[in-house]
Amino acid sequence: MDTYNVLLLGNGGREHAIAWKLNQSEKLGEFYIAPGNPGTAVYGKNVDLPLSDFDSILSYIREKKIELVVVGPEAPLVDGIADFLKSHDVPVFGPSKKASMLEGSKEFAKDFMTKYNIPTADYAVFDSLDFDDALKFIQLRDSYPVVLKADGLAAGKGVFICQSEDEVKQRLLSIKKDKTLSEAASRLVVEEFLEGEEASVFVISDGHTSHVLHNAQDHKRAGDGDTGLNTGGMGAYSPTPVISEDLLEQVNTTIINPTITGMSLEESEYVGILYVGLMITADGPKVIEYNCRFGDPECQVILPSLENDLLELFVATTEQRLDEKTINIDNKYRCCVVLASQGYPLEYEKGKEISGFDNVDDEAIIFHAGTAEKDGKIVSNGGRVMNVVGSGNTLREAIDHAYKNVEYITFDNKYFRTDIGRKGLNRTG
Repeated sequence: MDTYNVLLLGNGGREHAIAWKLNQSEKLGEFYIAPGNPGTAVYGKNVDLPLSDFDSILSYIREKKIELVVVGPEAPLVDGIADFLKSHDVPVFGPSKKASMLEGSKEFAKDFMTKYNIPTADYAVFDSLDFDDALKFIQLRDSYPVVLKADGLAAGKGVFICQSEDEVKQRLLSIKKDKTLSEAASRLVVEEFLEGEEASVFVISDGHTSHVLHNAQDHKRAGDGDTGLNTGGMGAYSPTPVISEDLLEQVNTTIINPTITGMSLEESEYVGILYVGLMITADGPKVIEYNCRFGDPECQVILPSLENDLLELFVATTEQRLDEKTINIDNKYRCCVVLASQGYPLEYEKGKEISGFDNVDDEAIIFHAGTAEKDGKIVSNGGRVMNVVGSGNTLREAIDHAYKNVEYITFDNKYFRTDIGRKGLNRTG
């Protein structure tokens, strides 16, 4: 049987989940994760490679005879790592630089959706030097809430929902003052606020054939009841009852198929994971955003439900053989609760010892996110520290299972939302 030496790029909870799933494949040969985290080290060798240094990555690929590269985070994809490696005959699971612009530029994505009649919110785009013009546009429109989006990558923190003119002024000022945000918002998208319920659909595509993997619902805000600042994600559950079979068929017809076809017509076939962030409105599903990779923490609830061999799916995708595959999902619910450092997404402390792993039951899954190993101990090393995933035959069971195990993992200043999945319960009872 053929085996594949694999290099996985990334170091978060999403990458731990991908490593966990790839490790279940009988076709996995030597496995390397760059840079990885203490959780991924269980499944392969962590390698200290900077993800922005493509030449060093290529040298390592040659040295270790890597046969497949899997790109976890968005930044290397938007920077063109897939194009670079493919130009050196290295198979890569992940979209090209141009295809990744669906996430890398909100303006590109909105213009693309307009061109291919994909339902989304109305919008206008402004240069960072014209924030006064953006404010005048919003004042003339006089409709709140209104959404401000940084055009570029901002680690999930570049979207602001403003309830008033005063809040718009405050957010525009904060964008100017924050170096990272101001760079990401060199172009600013002002968008109509969509009423409805959010959900995400995850698609695997080889540029010609695409399959829906699963759906999930993320919880972006820092506080219970969807209050506080936007974050990279405080938890997720899957599947979400807001996505019915009929609705999924509508999403396929009006959004997914036109997106894959449109990218092909743009001479940039979409190869990899397409994350479609949706708002389910009274007028049907509309796209809030695209992402060019698995969501984090949605990945952590989707991959445990996937019965397919993930490595086989990735290889079939890179070889444009996805039409040979069907996706098999189990019938269970999953709930992921993110354990964060108090203060996230603003200032927080690192280096807090994490304990309680031995108390977690065998059915729960723990994924490391912002962790490090220091003097033989696991310590916090980021805003989002750990992911606790519970499962069950019902959503209620999955939620209860996750929160039961949340209590076992302890570290100073641990913070988590207590209402992950509640919106789903409100629909199912």
